[in-house]
Amino acid sequence: MDAQEFRKDFLEDIKADALATGEGSCASFVAAFANKLQETEYLFDFTPSFFEGIGKRNSRLRVDGYAYDEFDKTMSLVIADYDVTNDERVLAKTQAGQLQNKLISFVENVLNTPLYKEIEMSRPCSDLVDLLRKKRGEIRKYQLLIFTTANISSTIKILESPEIDGVPSECQIWNIERLFQLCGSDAGRNIIELDFKEYTPQGIPCLDASGTATADFKSYLCIIPGTVLADIYDKYGSALLEGNVRSFLSTKVAVNKKIRTTILQQPERFFAYNNGISATAMDVQFERNEQGFFLISARDFQIINGGQTTASLSNTRYTSREKVDLMSIYVQMKLTVIERARDDEEATKLVQDISRSSNSQNKVSDADFFSTHPFHVLMERYSQRLGARGTGGLQFETKWFYERARGQFLQSQMRLSPAKKKKFLLQHPKNQLITKTDLAKFRNTWDGVPHIVSKGAQTNFTEFAQKISDTWDKSEGELFTEKYYQESVAMCLIFRYTESMIPKQSWYQQGYRANIVTYTIALFHKLIQEQFPKRDLDLLGIWTRQSVPIPVQRTLTELSELVYNKLTDPLRGVENVTQWCKREGCWNSIQTILYTLGADIEDCLATQDEMQSTMRKAKRNRRIEKEVDTMTRVVEIQGMQWIDIMEFAINKRIVAPDELIALRVACQLPNKIPNLVQSKKLIALLDRVYEEGYKL
Repeated sequence: MDAQEFRKDFLEDIKADALATGEGSCASFVAAFANKLQETEYLFDFTPSFFEGIGKRNSRLRVDGYAYDEFDKTMSLVIADYDVTNDERVLAKTQAGQLQNKLISFVENVLNTPLYKEIEMSRPCSDLVDLLRKKRGEIRKYQLLIFTTANISSTIKILESPEIDGVPSECQIWNIERLFQLCGSDAGRNIIELDFKEYTPQGIPCLDASGTATADFKSYLCIIPGTVLADIYDKYGSALLEGNVRSFLSTKVAVNKKIRTTILQQPERFFAYNNGISATAMDVQFERNEQGFFLISARDFQIINGGQTTASLSNTRYTSREKVDLMSIYVQMKLTVIERARDDEEATKLVQDISRSSNSQNKVSDADFFSTHPFHVLMERYSQRLGARGTGGLQFETKWFYERARGQFLQSQMRLSPAKKKKFLLQHPKNQLITKTDLAKFRNTWDGVPHIVSKGAQTNFTEFAQKISDTWDKSEGELFTEKYYQESVAMCLIFRYTESMIPKQSWYQQGYRANIVTYTIALFHKLIQEQFPKRDLDLLGIWTRQSVPIPVQRTLTELSELVYNKLTDPLRGVENVTQWCKREGCWNSIQTILYTLGADIEDCLATQDEMQSTMRKAKRNRRIEKEVDTMTRVVEIQGMQWIDIMEFAINKRIVAPDELIALRVACQLPNKIPNLVQSKKLIALLDRVYEEGYKL
């Protein structure tokens, strides 16, 4: 797939989405663009919020959506330039400046004129207005984003952006070609490249920790000035933080009080008191001169531990009443340079392994380093194996594509010929793609926490990840069966039906669709549990049919209007609807809605006996699958390698007598094969020898 194919597919998907939702092509364009940037972690969370009008001195105002990063206090505002009538259209600097000025004028009018009083409280833009005014003294940077279908003029190198309300701003233009480069990159995310000489004349003094070098990475010890670390964070914000750490820290207090106290009262002791930071990078460059050895540049620089230290240095400069001087502050930095791995997934896994170990003291669980978690590997395996009934006249089975790692769906097509790509998309239709954050959204909605879902994709995913990690550890993964996967797909079908149904309703006012969807489905499930004890929706039936039953469709349609009225009730607990939806009090309020499910819903339910029987069968199949996996893992290691493992384990004195018996059988592979009990002992021993430093 090249850039032209990506553009064609992207725009066709937007047209199809606009037709399905009735929200208009421009709104679908903004939503699709923002979704891609969220997947690649360029945007943290996005909320559509269209407004267009005339402000003070006849200034033109426009905004299409926003994302606020609580961790680095960056307000991102989006404006769309959507026009597909001419593929050769070029966005000139003058036009870009006009779009930029519409966003700037919008903010200035919101903050300094009575405009905010004129916007209806029931419209999503009123939430943005409320947020801008509430966070006025907190926002540290405005990021103005122009999403365009045009080509970008070669005369645009940098689009200068003035301060807004005394706060720095920057303007970024994103067209479809740039989006393709980001989505199609090996890393599947925005890559940060640092030139340290921009911040300090010689670069960062460092020491080559040569004794730590391996085939995968090399490590360095650096001393980075506090001003440099703060300046870098000011420029790049939380994009500097390794994605999973960023998600974790965003739910915590951004500025550690003890770190702040040291910065303000004893800055010269910061180096001694603080643990420093850990970072990873690729393609680093060094210089050696009379003063020593210096790091001058790094590509794909990510802070994997020390996010609070970094944010605290920057934030304290802004939040302290007195002028804070960071000149006497120095921070130790352990830099791990990742060598060119055999493939990108291997490099990503290495960064996550380093990050996991580095963050062990912060209680960042394995769930926060999630793309390589066994749960996701299992979901991916189910998606590759289980066929789904063809719909819409298709005479063959299709498959749902579970995207375990960012950009997998796109990258699976990148090197395919047109004929093979067509075959791939017939088997894996675009509307049957499920991402990790999608799964978290479906599952948490069904589990009755729509207020958590409403907090945004990343926050919701962090909550879901912790829940899954805990359940996985307790059940050793046995609860995550084919049935779990098939039911998840059924939840997806329900979710997507509701998403497409709501915009077609006469009461819908072009706002809060995501909140209405999650609350409607959560309420529907709650009503089933209350009104039909010991029964539940037959999700496996929905998986089998690959469609939502008519009685369920009718019920969701009726409930959605009641939910909308409740969410926007003038007597709601919080004036800002978006913020209200994030409160547990909102969910409690929704549960007071009186609604009796129709008798025809009973035909769509499964009895407790049926569900228990299905679960027993699914668990039995999962146990068999695990046993096969265990024995397969053992026999994939050659007999000579088991001899080497046995010698290592005996020398380290970490092998028990029964394990030694199993080892002697394994050493005779393939002539003799360990049984299941022996295989389980061998895998447990294998994990221990790895911990002791053994390399297979």
